[in-house]
Amino acid sequence: MNLLRALVTVSGMTLISRIFGFVRDVVIARAFGAGLYTDAFFVAFKLPNLLRRIFAEGAFSQAFVPILAEYKSQRGEADTRVFLDHVATLLALALFVVSVLGILAAPLIVYVSAPGFAAVPSKFDLTVQLLRITFPYILFISLASLAGGILNTYSRFAIPAFTPTLLNLCFIGFALWLAPFFDPPVLALAWAVFAGGLLQLGFQLPYLARLKLLPRPRLNLRDPGVWRVLKLMGPAIFGVSIGQISLLINGIFASFLVTGSVSWLYYADRLMEFPTGVLGVALGTILLPSLSRSFAERTAEEYSRLLDWGLRLTLLLALPAALGLAILATPLIATLFHHGAFDGHDVAMTSRALTAYSIGLVGLILVKVLAPGFYARQNIKTPVKIGAVTLIATQFMNLAFIYPMRHAGLALAIGLGACLNAGLLYRKLRQHGVYQPQPGWAGFAGQVAAALVAMGLVLWFAMGSLESWLHGGALARTLRLTLVVAAGAASYFTVLALLGVRPRDFVKRGAA
Repeated sequence: MNLLRALVTVSGMTLISRIFGFVRDVVIARAFGAGLYTDAFFVAFKLPNLLRRIFAEGAFSQAFVPILAEYKSQRGEADTRVFLDHVATLLALALFVVSVLGILAAPLIVYVSAPGFAAVPSKFDLTVQLLRITFPYILFISLASLAGGILNTYSRFAIPAFTPTLLNLCFIGFALWLAPFFDPPVLALAWAVFAGGLLQLGFQLPYLARLKLLPRPRLNLRDPGVWRVLKLMGPAIFGVSIGQISLLINGIFASFLVTGSVSWLYYADRLMEFPTGVLGVALGTILLPSLSRSFAERTAEEYSRLLDWGLRLTLLLALPAALGLAILATPLIATLFHHGAFDGHDVAMTSRALTAYSIGLVGLILVKVLAPGFYARQNIKTPVKIGAVTLIATQFMNLAFIYPMRHAGLALAIGLGACLNAGLLYRKLRQHGVYQPQPGWAGFAGQVAAALVAMGLVLWFAMGSLESWLHGGALARTLRLTLVVAAGAASYFTVLALLGVRPRDFVKRGAA
């Protein structure tokens, strides 16, 4: 299997999902703006979405895929199917119980996750109502992530990568056409979450059936494979989702700030998710099965080369993305969201958050490449310890930055925390002898640095004044932004090509 080709496939499907995600956010921003209703919805959606990120893009895959890869490689088809049946049945039962408890405890959950809302009873009650509608999403999306983990292990990467698009389509459809039938209209967004989760699960089932891997209800609490997954999964939830836990805590801090702060952070985070998903999640998705197989076959040199390949691609693509987001924060926010109820003040506040977030983009993506280096080896303790240090450090930074920078300080703390997390993971991989850098890093770093300087200068002069982006029609801003981004990208890759960097340098083969 050509890993670069697989990366392009997964990134392409993820790109489609992210584009529809931006369309969804433009529609929501135009219809609801940034105020009481959006604050209530984003808080209500935060916990289910946190679970989505943990399961679909994090801890569940890190715990489940290495065990599944081992069964596939060493145990045979029959044992693998039995293992899948037992895992799926136990997961479904546990998630059903969690969903019921979440619906019943919705007032308590809202009070804990957004205590500032308690001062406004109408806002608090609306958030509780929205949370009760969205909570079953946890059940649907977790089972969908199980299906995606199976498909990824069998190198069917495109289907799980495309699946999140269905949620975005539900958001767009419900917001545009069904919102007037709800009172208040923001309830349509909650029902879009419910429908989107159900569709994401249903979409993948036929593909599992074609592989003859569609799980059947069979409960066996004594299955040793199931217990291995559970033992890995518990600590992995904490170790992989440090950034998401920090976002949840940030919501608590933001609930005490001025109205709109939660929404400004949300819209900025959505823009950060674009490169994080297209590159970070895609790299983690395709690396984990290959790393797991390399570990099972005890090929240490190949394991190290796979990590080196992922790190180089991350720096090659994440550094220009971070620089672009920092320089073009206002043009991006104005072009995407400056419509209808989303005014110039919202643009300025969201841009501040995005600039602060961008400082940690490389760290966020590196974590998704470095974490599989531990989980493929079924090493849970190390990333959990690092995660604990990172979480504590992030909260100290929250306290230090929130007073002078308000909501932007919360975003900066998240970004710096991600960089700390990535740095510690890298250090431990080197100390354990798991990763040895391949030759040529010094020259590669110089090539990337030169290309970044060229791109930064082009973007800075091409974007013009920030004030000019608040005027003109949506089409004019879109065309202008497209030209500016194209000029920056062209300058970056042209300089790289002139310095000798070629796509064929990154062709890499991994486990099939």
